[in-house]
Amino acid sequence: MTDQIKYLLCLADNALILGHRNSEWCGHGPVLEQDIALTNISLDLIGQARNFYQYAASLSGADHNEDTLAYHRDSHEFLNTLLVEQPNGDWGVTILRQFLVSNYQYYLYQQLQHNSDVTLAAIAAKAIKEVTYHLRWSSEWVIRLGDGTTESNQRMQQALHLLWPFTYELLQPADYETGYIDVTKIKQLWQDKTNEILAEATLSIPNNSQPFIGGKTGAHSEHLTAILNEMQSLPRAYPNTIW
Repeated sequence: MTDQIKYLLCLADNALILGHRNSEWCGHGPVLEQDIALTNISLDLIGQARNFYQYAASLSGADHNEDTLAYHRDSHEFLNTLLVEQPNGDWGVTILRQFLVSNYQYYLYQQLQHNSDVTLAAIAAKAIKEVTYHLRWSSEWVIRLGDGTTESNQRMQQALHLLWPFTYELLQPADYETGYIDVTKIKQLWQDKTNEILAEATLSIPNNSQPFIGGKTGAHSEHLTAILNEMQSLPRAYPNTIW
């Protein structure tokens, strides 16, 4: 498998798994408006994943298509970060996870829309419009909850301690990523925006947390296996079904 295909799968897998995680809130959100908002974000992410999978399939040839890449790979073949596969937890955990990922995707897609690979650039240019909203929506919620009641602040601080160790992997590129992005620039922009929002939310970044990495090379937690068992059950039972 070429680095180009691996990178496309990494982008697709991140969007698909986060979209699936968010979709678990459908019908269970704290209020109807935000239930719908998060469901729409899920659809955006799954749509982005589909575009990346279609492009990867066109390059890989053989019998691959978007369905085989999404539904017929095992967990060790997925290249998403560990962050996106973490359980939803409470509303605060879900919101914070979305902010941390959307903040990264925003600066990532800003770079990729100028990539020499015109197809990749076009997918990124379309995605950045959606991610701009995802970042604004999740930022507002992080601030609202962090700078809210004593309980909401405590829950957001707990969520930050839980998720922060997984953010290191976002900013540590795998070998197949280095030819596509300037990680140093993305890291600085991500850190600046993250610090700004967390400060406004009166939240403190944990010190000396142990980084959790490995997802980009196929080493995942048991959480991804559980997600795939649910998500892939129908396509694997009925291989001829399509999106």
